[in-house]
Amino acid sequence: MPIAASLRHRVLAAALGLVAGLATVSPAWAHPHVWITAKAELAYEAGRVTGIRHAWTFDPEYTAFLTQGLDANGDGKVSPEELQGSAKEHAGNLAEFAYFTKLKVAGKDQAFAEPQEARMAMEGGKLTLSFLLPLKSPAAQGKGVAAVEVYDPTYFIAFSLAEGADALRLAGAAPGCSMTVTRAKNTEPTVASAGQSMTEAMFEALTAASNYGEQFANRAIVACP
Repeated sequence: MPIAASLRHRVLAAALGLVAGLATVSPAWAHPHVWITAKAELAYEAGRVTGIRHAWTFDPEYTAFLTQGLDANGDGKVSPEELQGSAKEHAGNLAEFAYFTKLKVAGKDQAFAEPQEARMAMEGGKLTLSFLLPLKSPAAQGKGVAAVEVYDPTYFIAFSLAEGADALRLAGAAPGCSMTVTRAKNTEPTVASAGQSMTEAMFEALTAASNYGEQFANRAIVACP
């Protein structure tokens, strides 16, 4: 099942089973259902931003869900060849959620072309999906800033940046460019207004156009001289 479709219909049996007990105790614990550890690289060429290279590592439970049925030869392992068959499909189906990525360059929102170089790899019981997300048109940053945000607007997925300085990187940027990274600090949903009931139904009503998940965004600001 494509990732975006599974998120839209909320039928992640493996993940839902994991949190079912918590959800009966407190509705606030019903989300998120999927946890992703992310790395990203903002790519430049000739002074222009050309795209973002993502690497997303899924939690073990969702890894098990995504790899169901992929062991085509029945050897008990999922090979790179077996994974590659679905990597492009998964990356492409993220378009419905704008790839959970927002990018502004010199104050202008940037549009993404179809993802390229999609790959899947398994390590330590966790699946990593990597892909290049090119801009439809390379954007000149000049002396302005580039701002990147990674998050799920519905907070069905919790994105957290990987540990270490390589969680967000610049590739091909001009000398002197610097980056400031702000990691998502909130780990539990918060109520937007007093008295609002936080139920699973409330989260079900959220769409890709919602701004609820923005409070859990990971952000990077790039400034160049």
